[in-house]
Amino acid sequence: MNYQKNLINYIENKNQEGIIDTNISALKFFITTEQSEFTSVVYEPSLCIILQGEKAIGFADEMYSYDSTRYLLACTHIPVKVKINMASKDLPYIALMVKFSLEEIYEVLKQTTNYKIENKIDVQKGFCLYQLDETLLEPIYRLVKLLEKNEKDIEFFSSLIKKEIIYILLQTSSDFLKHHVLEGTLTNQIVKAISEIKNNFDKTINMKDLSKSIGISESSLYQNFKKVTSMSPLQFQKKIRLEEAKNILLSQNIEASEVAFCVGYESPSQFSREYSRMFGMSPKAHSFYIKNNSIA
Repeated sequence: MNYQKNLINYIENKNQEGIIDTNISALKFFITTEQSEFTSVVYEPSLCIILQGEKAIGFADEMYSYDSTRYLLACTHIPVKVKINMASKDLPYIALMVKFSLEEIYEVLKQTTNYKIENKIDVQKGFCLYQLDETLLEPIYRLVKLLEKNEKDIEFFSSLIKKEIIYILLQTSSDFLKHHVLEGTLTNQIVKAISEIKNNFDKTINMKDLSKSIGISESSLYQNFKKVTSMSPLQFQKKIRLEEAKNILLSQNIEASEVAFCVGYESPSQFSREYSRMFGMSPKAHSFYIKNNSIA
């Protein structure tokens, strides 16, 4: 069976563009017929698969490109810039994402009883690209086909298939996932810091308290945080605040000044300046642009 082709047909038959939510909360589709310029986004912990088309990713000073031959694995919240390079009306860009938490990965890892890290790696960026094959596509296809079932079947079987997908990722990611979930690894400590900032993005973060809570020095926190996210903790917090502001502007009809306070800014003018710097246009103009161009 050609899983990739069948997945493309399934998503195309939705006759929708942009981000498509599904009855499986962890599963999203994305389809567009237009190429794009670089835009700032924050990847969630997830598996991302391009079924058709090509995307460029900017991280720090590095540029990556991937298509339907590879998949992207993000283990934490990672700010990047993305650009869709290949998309047209005849061959739209089609992708899917399966979200997961580190807790879910750890639960699967416990069941395998294989905690040993075979491949020694330094703290690295929070995402990697790997070769895509049918070993992973087959359970992905079964997960998508579950959408045709009733609600009870979806709830029960989706969790099982998701565990299967995570198990496969643990076997094929060269210990990348293990480094992010196992207690005591430096990568795991940085992931905890990222999670703490993400969960408290609208509050003032004390770096001394944060570094103490995860058990490393302030200097080590700054140095290794930048390796994983390409930016300092405070820069990361700003990115998260602005991404959250974008989501609020898209989902609610409220003024930009009110959004500024919602995401932790004390000055609406500073919020507007930093938003324009990140997204290339004012909050109001950007909200209008996204709503009318089916992008996120």
